[in-house]
Amino acid sequence: MGLLEDLQARSGSKCELCGATENLKIYEVPPVSTGGVDGSLMGCETCLSQIEDPETVDPNHWRCLNDSMWSEHPPVQVVAWRMLSRLKAEGWPQDLLDMMYLDDELLNWAKATGEGQDESEKIVHRDVNGVVLENGDSVVLIKDLKVKGSSMVAKQGTAVRRISLDRENAEYIEGKVGAQQIVIITKYVKKI
Repeated sequence: MGLLEDLQARSGSKCELCGATENLKIYEVPPVSTGGVDGSLMGCETCLSQIEDPETVDPNHWRCLNDSMWSEHPPVQVVAWRMLSRLKAEGWPQDLLDMMYLDDELLNWAKATGEGQDESEKIVHRDVNGVVLENGDSVVLIKDLKVKGSSMVAKQGTAVRRISLDRENAEYIEGKVGAQQIVIITKYVKKI
């Protein structure tokens, strides 16, 4: 069976967050490391659009988390925690967060995107032009870079696809140049 069939079987062909049965899609919960069934959930278009664009969030839609936060599946628990954290200023989500338990590994996964932190605490990665970088973005090098510990030089104009962000330092991203995974300083890249 493929990922879609596995998720449909697990979810009963319903959104694992709100229970909707229309416009279902696979959602890989960021930061994507494992993907697959253990890193994805089945979500409806309404839920997924609000997850992706915080400006469109309808707090009343997310009252469904009162049920889905108790899911036995880690990706559903992580997204429930993130959405409750995003909405905690509404009052009722904070009560649900106080009841919710995630072990350390799941809590680290849930916090990996910076959800639940004040804006001043979040680490934001920006390219040379100040454009915000996200996991999975593609960038291009704006100058030749010597790779430490190797004789390789990453040439200006080289595209680095599907970057990953360093959650500890806003100046570092990682990506593959050729066959080698390297750390790149954000001031030497431009988002494509």
